[in-house]
Amino acid sequence: MRLGAIIGWITFLLILPVFSGCGDQVSNSAAKQRVAVVISTLNNPWFVVLAETAAEEARSLGYETTIFDSQNNTALETDHFENAITAGYAAILFNPTDADGSIANVRMAKEAGIPVFCMDREVNATEVAVSQILSDSYSGCVALGKYFVEKLNKRGKYVEILGLVGDNNTWSRSKGFHSVVDNYSDLEMVAQQSADFDRNKALEVMESILQVHPDIDGVFCGNDGMAMGAYQALMAAGKADEVMVFGFDGAADVVHSIQDQKILATGMQFPKLMAKTAARFADQYIQGQREFAQKIPVAVELVTQENVGDYVAYGSEK
Repeated sequence: MRLGAIIGWITFLLILPVFSGCGDQVSNSAAKQRVAVVISTLNNPWFVVLAETAAEEARSLGYETTIFDSQNNTALETDHFENAITAGYAAILFNPTDADGSIANVRMAKEAGIPVFCMDREVNATEVAVSQILSDSYSGCVALGKYFVEKLNKRGKYVEILGLVGDNNTWSRSKGFHSVVDNYSDLEMVAQQSADFDRNKALEVMESILQVHPDIDGVFCGNDGMAMGAYQALMAAGKADEVMVFGFDGAADVVHSIQDQKILATGMQFPKLMAKTAARFADQYIQGQREFAQKIPVAVELVTQENVGDYVAYGSEK
């Protein structure tokens, strides 16, 4: 499904409560109720945008909101869910820490009668969250893979830096990328390591890899934070002009670096769209609606040095 069609469909769903509320966009059921925003980590600007947008949208609908930072720790995430349940939150807007490990937390909320709406990251269950609004990471990285092959002229040595191994996005992005790149026998992956979607860890990983493989031609990173960390390591090694770096997210640092012709490309996600959709769905659920699509894919767009003028951080100028 094309991005325009997806956005149009979501927009249609989101405006329904406006017309049913006789011009009052804040529902009566929202009065003094609270919505929890539970985020995998706030140590990443991308997730800060996701969290703050979700909280702001829920507030605009009349709810009190609290943002909980799980710090990429499922046990801490469990504490947040228990607190939200005990405190009687009306809904949880959720960015999971682990596709499998987070299932129990979502199920716990469901059993307590609290609806959960996943944003960007999913859980590996279809019966616990009310709806999961997710970037189409696989297709986005198919496009990145094609661009990667083009820029490396179908040959050379490259490195892949993975995100969190327990996050489905990590593997969706990697599989999308490899579905293209693995078709070219003259492209050789000399190293594949995880840096947990963390910029500083990616810097360290890249430094270690360069000691063993100093002659690489490209680096594909599972998010923009890691792309910036990898680029920093390449700069320190005097190789930034020799090695092409590719990211994924559409974060401000990488958009600016693409404009400055440092990073080659990224996959632009739309966290604000996902966050607003989750908040509106939660409001609709609280008002009584029960029919929601289990998974809603949001398209990812390829951003390169050729078209970066059409984009801003975390979104499009279109």
